[in-house]
Amino acid sequence: MDSEGNHQSHSESGTAGSGRGGWKKVLTLLAIGAVMAVAWSQYRDTLTLESLAAQEAELRAYQQDHPALVSGVAFLLYVLVTGLSLPGATILTLAFGWYFGFWRGVLLVSFASTSGATLAFLLSRYILRDAVQSRFGERLAGFNTALEREGAFYLFTLRLIPAVPFFVINVVMGLTPLRTWTYWWVSQVGMLAGTAVYVYAGASVPDLATLAERGAGGILSPQLIVAFVLLGLFPIVVRKAMHRFGPSSGDNSMAPVTDESAPTP
Repeated sequence: MDSEGNHQSHSESGTAGSGRGGWKKVLTLLAIGAVMAVAWSQYRDTLTLESLAAQEAELRAYQQDHPALVSGVAFLLYVLVTGLSLPGATILTLAFGWYFGFWRGVLLVSFASTSGATLAFLLSRYILRDAVQSRFGERLAGFNTALEREGAFYLFTLRLIPAVPFFVINVVMGLTPLRTWTYWWVSQVGMLAGTAVYVYAGASVPDLATLAERGAGGILSPQLIVAFVLLGLFPIVVRKAMHRFGPSSGDNSMAPVTDESAPTP
């Protein structure tokens, strides 16, 4: 009788704990949604190229007077846009290339984009798991199979060849057993080449008014075209080199290290 009572008590406490955890996820999701809605409604028009071009001189002057503040705000903005899967990351990359220059732009966008991708990865793993599972469940089986076969090199390939949208990679990878640290550093390295090319494209813009008026086609130069061609060839070259000189599938240095703390699918 006592054992049955204890079992019932544990079951009830487990159900109560599960219910509390569910409410925490719902409240967290509502808070994130509210932040997204407010931020998007307040700054949607401000982040257009036309709006930024109209304030070009003021933006340049403010950056010179407050370089640390501007870099910090730009970093957080990029993390939020990518972490919450909002549109505008490409425009921000071009704008940051123009605003900060090539080297500072690459450094800022590289770490901000990886931080945002990791944020989306963690949100998917611990908060949005059920929603992501129902929306992208059919992709999850393919991702898990490829990770078992190729290790973390599969994620590296996805970052180099964006056949799958990055926001899908971020959220679906959150449901796999890939360790967060492995996800972070592979994404950091894998996205670097593409980041450098897009930041270079932005840095080559003489002013934002030109970009807003002519669009992306108006800034294409022979050097930029070569850069995009090399970006397309780079994944193929890396993949062939990895298969030829890399470790065998039985001893893959990029094999995914599973995160035992991650919830199982």
